[in-house]
Amino acid sequence: MKIYHSINEFEPVQGLVVTIGTFDGVHLGHRKLIQRIVEQAQSSNGEALVLTFFPHPRMVLNPEEHGIELLSTTTEKIRLLSETGIDHLVVHPFSRDFSSMDAEKFVRDILVAKLSTKHLVIGYDHKFGNQRSGNISQLRVLGAALDFAVEEIPEQDVNDIAVSSTQIRKHLKEGRVAEAAELLGRPYELSGIVVKGNQIGRTIGFPTANIRIPESYKLIPAEGVYLVDVLVDGQTKHGMMSIGKRPTVDHQGKLSVEVHILGFDSDIYGNMISVRLLQKVRDNRRFDSMDELKEQLKSDLQQALKYFGFNH
Repeated sequence: MKIYHSINEFEPVQGLVVTIGTFDGVHLGHRKLIQRIVEQAQSSNGEALVLTFFPHPRMVLNPEEHGIELLSTTTEKIRLLSETGIDHLVVHPFSRDFSSMDAEKFVRDILVAKLSTKHLVIGYDHKFGNQRSGNISQLRVLGAALDFAVEEIPEQDVNDIAVSSTQIRKHLKEGRVAEAAELLGRPYELSGIVVKGNQIGRTIGFPTANIRIPESYKLIPAEGVYLVDVLVDGQTKHGMMSIGKRPTVDHQGKLSVEVHILGFDSDIYGNMISVRLLQKVRDNRRFDSMDELKEQLKSDLQQALKYFGFNH
């Protein structure tokens, strides 16, 4: 898959099959749509292209109150889309100027002049252009005039995609990460840089990697303790992760994301690691003493060892 960070970087190819969207999370519903453009490209000896945008349009058009929480960062989305079989991915910078382009100009200047689109696959209710003025009927008219086919995804499939995105967010905000994984087609992932914490975990036998997630828009699941897989130093390890305000040891109320990696105690400060959430163990709560916290962590560890199939 070739990646372009602007439409202007793309060099047209023959028989291009295109779809457009934010594809946040690249969940199973999105993959069904993307599979359609891959199949169409293969059957017509063409190539498949996904056009997506960053920042998310709502971040640009409503910067003060968008409140958006995304399921995937740009880096994660690129990696996930690379697994779908598409040939080209364009991540175009979304701006107010770009949003002001009227529908016909978007079709003529972007889809035809820049991309040389031959087959466009789009949702039944897709709106585009300034004030979302363009629609499927206009696309069909322009397609006939400008020599590209327009394929409309059925309403049920589009609804399934929207429902899945909403349901995934709901599951994650409730800590139901296993249910979210079923809709995503994989465990939900958090990626960040390991930074120094107060190292209290180390003093009670549970050293943790404190993770700083650079993207403020990334959705953080509900507070609690989770069983996770951790990608670190090119290897996948098992672990327990805590998301929360650490009420027993930190009274400042700052949200922390920290992971105890089973059987691992290397210095990874400054490293980027990825954590895949598999199952919630329990809610966070305040313990009356460090000894009580330590006993609870031992109990959590036993659950983790059993879940991951360790004999201990």
